[in-house]
Amino acid sequence: QVQLVESGGGLVQAGGSLRLSCAASGNIFRLSHMGWYRQAPGKQRELVATITSAGGTNYAASVKGRFTISGDNAKKTVYLQMNRIQPEDTAVYYCNMETVIMGHYWGQGTQVTVSS
Repeated sequence: QVQLVESGGGLVQAGGSLRLSCAASGNIFRLSHMGWYRQAPGKQRELVATITSAGGTNYAASVKGRFTISGDNAKKTVYLQMNRIQPEDTAVYYCNMETVIMGHYWGQGTQVTVSS
């Protein structure tokens, strides 16, 4: 059974930094994308950043230049370095891994709270 486990969330002051990590256990084959999404209270889940198996990245406009996604396909891990965090970044952050054949998987989420 595949499980994605996120870590690294917490309470941070505006302007600070956090690094989120996500590791997959179980058998995942042929990863195509790994990514981070977030959901703030009362809002829909939204894309934060994705990285392809070839290393191509995509960012939401709101985080571009502040957040950096990185990943290791072989280790089935993905990271999100969050710098210059703002109160509007407060949300539950979810890890996502998408495969060519097996569909996609979600983590349970990690809370990021930014104090102003």
